[in-house]
Amino acid sequence: MRISRDKLNKLAHTVADALAEIEECDFLEDRNTIRQEARRILEKLLMDELKLDAAAKQKIASQRKIILEGSQEWDILYRKYYNDEVKKLGI
Repeated sequence: MRISRDKLNKLAHTVADALAEIEECDFLEDRNTIRQEARRILEKLLMDELKLDAAAKQKIASQRKIILEGSQEWDILYRKYYNDEVKKLGI
């Protein structure tokens, strides 16, 4: 899934604000540094998700039989291959 830069920034701000509200959480860096790190982590997670999605779709496309996207068979295979890719990462 692709998220706009503004939405990603808003999400990173929300994460930093939520962490700041936790009494047991003390920042060793300023809040902007925390927000930037949250944004970097979120971007990496989204890129990893795109790679998983592409790998699952590629496996479906490489089948001998043509499987139409949106069909029940395609959905089942997509979930299976996506989960296989996630397991490869150890998640």
